[in-house]
Amino acid sequence: MNLARGSILVVMALPLESGGALERLGVPLLYTGVGKINATHALTRELVRRASRTEPPPELVLNLGTAGSAHFAAGTLVECTRFVQRDMDASPLGFAVGATPFDAHPPVLQRAARFAHLPRAGCGSGDDFCVTHDARQFEVVDMEAYAFAKVCHIEDVPFACVKYITDGAKDGASAGEWQRAAHVAGERLAEFLRSAGFS
Repeated sequence: MNLARGSILVVMALPLESGGALERLGVPLLYTGVGKINATHALTRELVRRASRTEPPPELVLNLGTAGSAHFAAGTLVECTRFVQRDMDASPLGFAVGATPFDAHPPVLQRAARFAHLPRAGCGSGDDFCVTHDARQFEVVDMEAYAFAKVCHIEDVPFACVKYITDGAKDGASAGEWQRAAHVAGERLAEFLRSAGFS
């Protein structure tokens, strides 16, 4: 797949996850801040800004970043194609965990795979740094991907997501593992973009 410079918008939580590597590659970047609210606000604002200037929406919103996983080894690049809001729990009201009460949109968002050479994963997003999760529900965890996926679902904008696994999301050591590994993510993600035909 060729990713043309003018057709994509890369969204990431933090400059730390790029380490300058994506900037050096000339990638169009939007940093949103950490968490689902910041992610939703920043991406929605950018899409509205483009619409107000009669600019076309991006042909692809691509979320690059870091994630934890109890399934994939640290250092693995994965494509997330299934998105769950893992910290939404209205089960006392009779809703499934992950489902937003009285929401017309599906509680689990699916996107077709775009990068055949990458392993595929389900991603659970939540507003906590997850140190334990059931890999039978989703293989990776982060704090923004579900929000990006839902904004793109509502606005009918194509969306894809590639994550660099930094930690095992399994115990108290995960935070330190993320901090030590996050600086490597940008170089690996830049390599991925080059291999995917970014130009």
